Amino acid sequence: MRALAIAATGMSAQQQNIEVISNNIANINTTAFKRSRAEFTDLLYQTERLQGVSNRGRDAIVPQGSQIGLGVRLAAIRPLEIQGSLAQTGNSFDLGINGQGWFEITGPDNSVLYTRSGSFSPNASGQLVTVDGYLLNPTITIPNNAVSVSVSQSGVVSAIIAGQATPQQLGQLTLTTFPNDAGLEALSGNLFRQTAASGTPNSGVPGDPGYGVIAQGYLESSNVDPVKELVSMISAQRAFELNSKVIQTVDDMAGTITKGIR
Repeated sequence: MRALAIAATGMSAQQQNIEVISNNIANINTTAFKRSRAEFTDLLYQTERLQGVSNRGRDAIVPQGSQIGLGVRLAAIRPLEIQGSLAQTGNSFDLGINGQGWFEITGPDNSVLYTRSGSFSPNASGQLVTVDGYLLNPTITIPNNAVSVSVSQSGVVSAIIAGQATPQQLGQLTLTTFPNDAGLEALSGNLFRQTAASGTPNSGVPGDPGYGVIAQGYLESSNVDPVKELVSMISAQRAFELNSKVIQTVDDMAGTITKGIR
């Protein structure tokens, strides 16, 4: 019976849906994490009677026809690029992005990666790096004798040097935007990589039209809403149970037919 295979695709789809929701909940405290949503599409249809053709060669046209769907499949897992709330940390090297944009990072083998997690620290050379030690691009070097460091909303990095009254400008931060943020390839460590789907990156100064601003001493929180995730989990669980019930019902029907043949 086709119903067995159809219900099996439904159970598989809801299992994948639960996996997406589980990953959202697991990253509820991950800096700048964006929740994802599973999107599904129907499978091929089996045509029992074609619509729009003449009825047995006569003038009457079949209006609807008869098509039976063969199930469902996972079409995409879409990250929802919604701004997370900014949480104050008090660390002058924590930089939150309020609005659109990504920090550019120099990854392994000088690869270009992107992140919205602005949790930076100076390395042994005074250069700002991520928690995994990857350099922020453009490179910002903090002098050893810096008393304090300030970052403006437009990304200008300045420091007060010991013995100097006038702040010294250390560099200018930039942000990168993409035509399609959802097309970026997600890597581990809050890092993303450009793909053909994301489009060409465009760099600009924070605060310019189309770019967010920098909030020093803040980090962007995850945009996961635990209440919504729990509701989605319950909905997926009920859908899984319904598909399981279909399989049980079809099995009972097949058992009834088998007993009748005997």
